[in-house]
Order: sequence, then structure tokens, then C-alpha cells
Amino acid sequence: MTAHNAPTLLEYAWPLSENRSENIWLSASLRFVTMALLGSAILALSAKFRLHVGPVPLSMQTFALLSFAMLAGWRLAAAAVLAWLAQGAVGLPVFAGTPEKGIGIAYMMGPTGGYLAGFLLAAIVVGMLAERGWDRSIFLAGIAMLAGNVLIYVPGLLWLGMLIGWDKPVLELGLLPFLAGDAIKIALAMALFPAIWSLIRRF
Repeated sequence: MTAHNAPTLLEYAWPLSENRSENIWLSASLRFVTMALLGSAILALSAKFRLHVGPVPLSMQTFALLSFAMLAGWRLAAAAVLAWLAQGAVGLPVFAGTPEKGIGIAYMMGPTGGYLAGFLLAAIVVGMLAERGWDRSIFLAGIAMLAGNVLIYVPGLLWLGMLIGWDKPVLELGLLPFLAGDAIKIALAMALFPAIWSLIRRF
């Protein structure tokens, strides 16, 4: 059975002070803004980073996004994605392929635009599942990561198909090359988050 309103890993790592003399609202705001900006920076850095596992090149951006959502919950994850999208919209090179493939709104309306929208959906849903304790179970963590990937791919493929035409090999371009890498990242999250919670319970 999963918990409702379960504390996230962030709330364990950075708890708000229980000292009534301190301004709780100020502390909560500081944590929120700091982590949202950190999350946007992680997304920007992960967009530029690829890890090669055998013949499979892995973009670590989806792993970074979904892991941050599990770590911080849906509100912070959504704020981080919105901050990252805003940075990209004003022309900062925070997306994969920028500035080589364009910047700003023009890039966001290109072939990857649907995936960018899917990032926000995935951050919200995976963050909500983490707040219900899904990151504490190997099985449920895998389901949460899988759901996050689906929520990224569905709008991504729909937008790509509308943009280039459904007569083109949309699945071959926008889905199939990434499935093996996504399976590896899901397995990594399934091992990582329950293991962290197990250590917390033990110590």
C-alpha cells in the first residue's frame, strides 16, 4: 500500500525549521526558489550531456527530469521545468542542440516542441506519485518512471507528426531509437530511489 502525502527526499534533506521564532514562510520560499533554480540548471546541463553505454548513447535529460520530480515533488519539479522553459524562450542555450539548431521560441516550436511540453506533464505526474510514496518501492518507482516517459513521448510524437507529416517515419525518428536507453534509465531509478529510502529507514 502506498502512502498519501508522504514526505519527499528533499523534505528529509532540507527540512523546514520547527522553531516558531523563525519565519516559516521565508524559509519555505527560500527552499522553493533555490531548488527550482537548481532543477532548471540540472535540466540545462543534462541537455548537453550524453553517456555511452555500449553502443547506446544515452541522453540523461529525461533521467534528470524524472529523478528531480521524484526527489522534490510535483510543485518544485513543475517550477523547475517552467523556469527552464522560460530561460530557453528568452534565448539562453539551455536545450539540447542549442544554439547550433536555433534558440528561443523558434527552437521551441520546432520538432522537439512537443517533448518540451511533455516534460512539464511528466514532472507533475511523477512528482505527485513520489508524494504518494511510489519512489520507495522498486516496482512502483519503475511504473512512475515509465508513466513519465509516456507523458513525454505522447505530446512529443503528436507534435512531431503534425510538423513533419504522418507520412514520414515518425516512430522511427522520435521513439524507437530511444527505447533501449529509456529502459536502462528506468532500471537505474528503480534501483536508486528505493535503496536511498532503505538507507534512511535503517539509519
